[in-house]
Amino acid sequence: MSTTRTHTRSRTALRRAATVTALAAAGLFGAAGIASAHVTVHPESYAKGATDGVLTFRVPNEEDSASTDKVQVFLPTDHPVLGVLVHPQDGWTPKVTTTKLKTPVKTDDGTITDAVFEITWTGGKIGAGQYEDFDVAFGQLPDSTNQLMFKTLQTYSDGKVARWIEAPTGGEEPENPAPVLKLTAAGDAAPTASKGDSDAAPKAAATSGDSSDSTARGLGVAGFVVGVLGLAAAAFAILRGRSTR
Repeated sequence: MSTTRTHTRSRTALRRAATVTALAAAGLFGAAGIASAHVTVHPESYAKGATDGVLTFRVPNEEDSASTDKVQVFLPTDHPVLGVLVHPQDGWTPKVTTTKLKTPVKTDDGTITDAVFEITWTGGKIGAGQYEDFDVAFGQLPDSTNQLMFKTLQTYSDGKVARWIEAPTGGEEPENPAPVLKLTAAGDAAPTASKGDSDAAPKAAATSGDSSDSTARGLGVAGFVVGVLGLAAAAFAILRGRSTR
């Protein structure tokens, strides 16, 4: 009778351990999904003063019952991005708005007094569980700052607006982070193109950024799986010891 009760308790405890492990897995994977479901810019970095490159703004849809039908990206004007061109996007109509710069920028081709400060895409649709990449080419990035922040507004078909406008503080990611491009010293960032090869390097940079993201995600998932298996093994060992006793 005592042995039967012991086995029953062991089975009950085992089921509870399995449930806790499963809930922990679901919680961590869910948290990872939420953390990554904001607008981002790719690649994550470029060299200061880089020329003839491409920035890709990735916009995921977070809503289950609404689609994204408008995207607004605001470019900084204190450190302007020069020579902006928008790549045609199927189903989307872009609108590019320029502004006068408070401080004109001197280049080899002359002094620049105007720059793009807003790009708006409308007319398209990003459904639930989907994302869209919006490509923007540039002629030259600034060399006087360490990063560029692109505040973004994402409008849904139900009227809700997601405001990705917050800057990172204290090394922690805010609740509504804006896409941030890091600018590094020449030779430390993703490859950029020369004027004679404007297509090859941006593709390489984008591939490098995506590869790094995939590797990091893969290592994170692998580490998590190992941890879960370790917890499960420990639970089995404890329960087996109790059963033996």
